[in-house]
Amino acid sequence: MWWMMNEGGGHYCSKKTDDICGDVCGQESSRLSMSRIRCILRGIDLKTYIFLFILVPTCIFGIYIHGQKISYFLRPIWESPPKPFHDIPHYFHENVSMEALCELHGWRIREFPRRVYDAVLFSNEVDILTIRWKELYPYITHFVLLESNSTFTGVPKPMVFASHRDQFKFIEPRLTYGTIGGRFKKGENPFVEEALQRVALDYLLKIAGISDDDLLIMSDVDEIPSRHTINLLRWCDDIPQVLHLRLKNYLYSFEFLVDNNSWRASVHRYQTGKTRYAHYRQTDEILADAGWHCSFCFRHISEFIFKMKAYSHNDRVRFSHYLNPKRVQRVICKGADLFDMLPEEYTFKDIIGKMGPIPRSFSAVHLPSYLLENADKYKFLLPGNCLRENE
Repeated sequence: MWWMMNEGGGHYCSKKTDDICGDVCGQESSRLSMSRIRCILRGIDLKTYIFLFILVPTCIFGIYIHGQKISYFLRPIWESPPKPFHDIPHYFHENVSMEALCELHGWRIREFPRRVYDAVLFSNEVDILTIRWKELYPYITHFVLLESNSTFTGVPKPMVFASHRDQFKFIEPRLTYGTIGGRFKKGENPFVEEALQRVALDYLLKIAGISDDDLLIMSDVDEIPSRHTINLLRWCDDIPQVLHLRLKNYLYSFEFLVDNNSWRASVHRYQTGKTRYAHYRQTDEILADAGWHCSFCFRHISEFIFKMKAYSHNDRVRFSHYLNPKRVQRVICKGADLFDMLPEEYTFKDIIGKMGPIPRSFSAVHLPSYLLENADKYKFLLPGNCLRENE
């Protein structure tokens, strides 16, 4: 018989032991556990130690650093793309009559144009606001701007528009300017504060005198409809009640064209009690090639850093060195992502196709006219001028 039980019947031990685990047999159960652990550790070879103490921690650290990228790359697995828009072809030429342009879109021309209201929430984008209002000025009945002393993330901010108001005397007779105090609730979802400010903008529009069938432009300051788009919509009858605008999507300046898929800007035929100021998808109809979205298009490095900390997606600043001014400048000139993120797309083809820096564009054709008329002042927004000013 090659095995034996002890009298207490507590455990057994094979007599065929090896040199490594030989001392385990015959020990009390309380010590047996530690002995077996020592036995196992003595039996692990060098490759296993390397795996446990080098490769595993390295993998954990890599997931910590690049976990967000991994999540975005795998997005097509866990999230389906949204329903496609119904694109309305956009026809325009300065030598074609408005009646003919309306007919090309399947609409009729009106006897007189609609009134148009442009309403925005303002943070600190003085340069882009100037370009926006100069572009739209000929066709806007009333400009409406709401400013808060708080960012969406609950950080106190100066009243930037109030301190630069003298620069906007050209629209002063048509301006309704309002302010709202921040609640300064740090840690709250930034979209809550953003939603409250948009509700306040609804109230400000009523003060400005908007009425039924007036056109209302709903877009962020950096989402700029082209003036001929707004002129078309104010002159044509039978346009959709709500219409999104497809804008060319730029990053940092008009040198870096990301794609043509910015869609959040919209134009509404105002309805009392129904129209609410919003910045999400509200219809399936979208008008092609209707303007420009120039995101993070600032003159000063400090403005980039402020927005990175202040806007609703500030959770993307995962590491403090992202805010280093020298790094920010390098990223801008490279056309890379300030938050070191992968593209927010829904297919592997689109994700892979947009990985890496944005290719430079050398075209300054069909940009806002005021920008080109004042190219020296706004050269930081034009191709070949990526360097920003330090305050």
